[in-house]
Amino acid sequence: MTALGILLGMLVVAALLFVRAFALAHSRGAIICRVRVRDGDWKNGVARYVGGELHWIPFLGLRLRPRRAIARRGLTVSDRRRLATGEGPAGYWAVVCSDGGGPVSLAMSEDALTGFLAWLESAPPSAYLDLDAA
Repeated sequence: MTALGILLGMLVVAALLFVRAFALAHSRGAIICRVRVRDGDWKNGVARYVGGELHWIPFLGLRLRPRRAIARRGLTVSDRRRLATGEGPAGYWAVVCSDGGGPVSLAMSEDALTGFLAWLESAPPSAYLDLDAA
């Protein structure tokens, strides 16, 4: 009886995680995006543009809050390449960015990459001025 209860509990948790991932992936303005910090493993999640930041939320997890926020201000793209076979989904592009805290790699579809680059370029002119240095 306890084994059945444990199995049922595990199924409920798995179903809730699946519903959460589905809701994140299909929410308005969200893009499927993988993140890799330094030379770590790729982590699957969803990214959303919120003002001047890109919020990344992992698929696996309980919180709906972003695990990583990448500010547009000071963000530079140093490399862009197509993902190698076996490295990720076919047709995905990897973008290596630096936001002052070290390199961050993002992997996304070609359409999402176009939107990401347009978001970077659409920053107001004052976004790249370091007003604190004066």
